Amino acid sequence: MSKHEDIIKYILSLEVGTKISVRSIAGDLGVSDGTAYRAIKDCDAMGIVTTIPRVGTVRIEKVEKKSIEALTFAEVVNIVDGTLLGGKDGVHKALSKFIIGAMTMDAFMKYISPNCLVLVGNREEIQRLALMNECAVLITGGFGCSEEIKRLANEKGLPIISSTYDTFTTASMINKAMSENLIKKDIILVEDIMITEPVYLRDTDIVAHWKGLMSETKHERYPVVDNEMRVVGIITLKDMSIEAMDDDEPISKYMTKDIITVTPKTTAAYTAHIMGWEGIEMCPVVDGRKLVGVVSRHDVIKALQYISRQPQIGETIEDLVLKNFEFDNNEDKMHFWGKIIPEMLDPIGTASWSSMNMLLSTMGIMTLRQRNNINISVDSISTYFMKPVQIDSHIEIFAEVIDMGRNFCKVEITMYDNKKELAGKTLLSAKVLRK
Repeated sequence: MSKHEDIIKYILSLEVGTKISVRSIAGDLGVSDGTAYRAIKDCDAMGIVTTIPRVGTVRIEKVEKKSIEALTFAEVVNIVDGTLLGGKDGVHKALSKFIIGAMTMDAFMKYISPNCLVLVGNREEIQRLALMNECAVLITGGFGCSEEIKRLANEKGLPIISSTYDTFTTASMINKAMSENLIKKDIILVEDIMITEPVYLRDTDIVAHWKGLMSETKHERYPVVDNEMRVVGIITLKDMSIEAMDDDEPISKYMTKDIITVTPKTTAAYTAHIMGWEGIEMCPVVDGRKLVGVVSRHDVIKALQYISRQPQIGETIEDLVLKNFEFDNNEDKMHFWGKIIPEMLDPIGTASWSSMNMLLSTMGIMTLRQRNNINISVDSISTYFMKPVQIDSHIEIFAEVIDMGRNFCKVEITMYDNKKELAGKTLLSAKVLRK
């Protein structure tokens, strides 16, 4: 195990809330400051430590993907450019919700619940009541707090944060961060779908061993690794058709060395595009160059189908635009209608080129996916004509499948303005992904 991996393992063994630094790590493990710094940065990327202004770097509990919508109090400090006044032992905890304490004491008790964040000004009675009920406190307007409140926060292990922003701005910033995390939650990564204990071969294995493994596992494709688990090739059932293959020869003689790999953080959508474009059935998943898993075309398509069935939680720009459109379906042709909204405008007041292309291409993709519920990876988009369209203009869009082969398909998208005049025309070509 390398020094870098030793440091990460050591940090993982620390209790949540432990403060760490480059100097302390270097001193405890006898490594250079540079090695310690790089390992701490990697831990930050992994989500097991976080840096808080005027506090330092702290070991935190890694937030699982399924609960990514929950922000930690440490993240809140960074979001609102805040100062931690007390309760630093609780910065790793996650908030369940936030409330604004602009009400009487009696009314406040109806809304408060443990692990929520209370936004309040310089009202010490609300601050005290929040801490007594297991809630963290965010003081807006740049106000501080009394020594009594700081002492109570430290005793309870609940953060008390001060921000110079007003209450409305602070609430908006936290709400935006939560919304962005909800959007991220719907993005499926390779690490969510990959097989983490893949069957593999070593480059020193002989053909006879490969044949025996194929007979045992019934798999057709295997990653090939060296003695350090680095991926050096792939061998498939097609390679077995090579004539004059000797059972005692090493498989490295027959394997494909020019391979495409992905990492655990690669999105399933990008992986689908690569596998569709290159005609790959199985892709090794690597960390650096070391094999950590494999992902198949079946796994990727199943993940994309899962995404398409999920209700939308966070709103993207695409969602904002498309929710203003309605559609009906007629065999190979779909009819969309709606209006241009302010989010689609360019600086001069007409619908921007990029937003109109997004609109037309998205409707082309929807049309292709509606047909037999197929999975596709966009190959090319050609826009032949685009006319300026003003805000609040009602438009109609017709998308028609003009070619549907086994592996490729094409759809023509035509847009008309409220005068029934041609306003845009696009041709979209896509590759069909099959299991």
